[in-house]
Amino acid sequence: MGEVVGEGLIRVDAAALVQDNKCSLDDCTTSLDERSGLIDIKRGRGHRENLVLEESRRPRLGRVNISMLLADSAQVADGKLFILGGGWSVIGPEPTPSAVAIKVGVDSHEFNIAHHWELFLEDADGQPVAFDTPEGSQIIEVRGDFSASAPPDTPDGTPVDVPIAVNFGPIPLNVGSRYTWRMVIDGETLPGGIVSFTTRPARQPAEEEA
Repeated sequence: MGEVVGEGLIRVDAAALVQDNKCSLDDCTTSLDERSGLIDIKRGRGHRENLVLEESRRPRLGRVNISMLLADSAQVADGKLFILGGGWSVIGPEPTPSAVAIKVGVDSHEFNIAHHWELFLEDADGQPVAFDTPEGSQIIEVRGDFSASAPPDTPDGTPVDVPIAVNFGPIPLNVGSRYTWRMVIDGETLPGGIVSFTTRPARQPAEEEA
């Protein structure tokens, strides 16, 4: 199994607090298991401006690929994704806990190279979704790093899958709207790096019986 930095389970609630650690999005990291390192929950201000990376660190097309699935909840254990209520694309209209289950496939040519990933939410116009908090407008952005190495007892050139599970508390999204979770690795959106969903329209009050 590859050495994974960024593997684990985190929860972000609608008030922009990390539930398990009670810290704000301004400066918060959540420690994961002993081989996982850190995932950062930070303000998304300028999240695209700082994605200029050295060419040698950029993943080449086909050498790193992404699969994403929306779920009710997900977690990583023993190098596998455990998913509950996965595969939906319509939610709401009430805010509901949700998760993004991610599998990053890493080709052997990318072994022992550190990669940085970011996951953020966009609206139908491709703009980051912002929320008002006591500390000002903020977006939810999850960041982490991973690297993969050759698994033992497998033929040379065998790819490695890096599982990532990101869990969110209820997020107050607009009803009847379209949203997209976008994952960026080393500054690039790779094939499979987006997953979209729709919030249902507001419920109509039941008509009174005559």
